[in-house]
Amino acid sequence: QVQLVESGGQLVRPRGSLRLSCTSNTINDYTIAWFRQAPGKEREGIACISSSDGSTIYSSSVRGRFTISRDDAKNTAWLQMDNLKPEDTAVYFCAAGPPLGLSLRTNFYRHWGQGTQVTVSS
Repeated sequence: QVQLVESGGQLVRPRGSLRLSCTSNTINDYTIAWFRQAPGKEREGIACISSSDGSTIYSSSVRGRFTISRDDAKNTAWLQMDNLKPEDTAVYFCAAGPPLGLSLRTNFYRHWGQGTQVTVSS
């Protein structure tokens, strides 16, 4: 059973940066993704990294501002978030899925963390 724990969420000013961490008992051979959910909105897939070659995909809402990465030896994945905007305010989740390519769909992922709150406000 994969266990995921997110950390690093906090209050940050617009145009600021933040790095979220996702630690696990193991992420080897899992596709890893970050999702977010704002109040009253559906959960949105924003970044994904493959288990094999490190390839990535991003949603249009974060492409060019966010970067996903992973270190399997440390069983950790990260989401570097730059140029943050108030509309990035949400609870951020990491998820682990099968090594079957890249996906931003929630139903691709079986394992989820509990989430960490990111608030972007002046």
